[in-house]
Amino acid sequence: MHIAVTEAKGQLTELVRRAEAGEEVVLTRHGQPAVRLVSARAKPTPEEKAAAIAAIRKRAAKKATPGPCAARSQDFLYDEHGLPK
Repeated sequence: MHIAVTEAKGQLTELVRRAEAGEEVVLTRHGQPAVRLVSARAKPTPEEKAAAIAAIRKRAAKKATPGPCAARSQDFLYDEHGLPK
């Protein structure tokens, strides 16, 4: 998207949102490109994404511990005939 600097003054917030979303925003002066707005956040590469997911899964596997059996977890509420106490 190309927009004149004078027009961009009133739309700066929207232009920043668009740049953050990955859209190329070029500010022009006298019809010539002057400035390009780009997101300061670098997009991760597919390899970086895969490495991050693998690291998260590895940490999660260490935290996982078997808990009590949920099938019998509410037995204390019922008597031997299955009726509420």
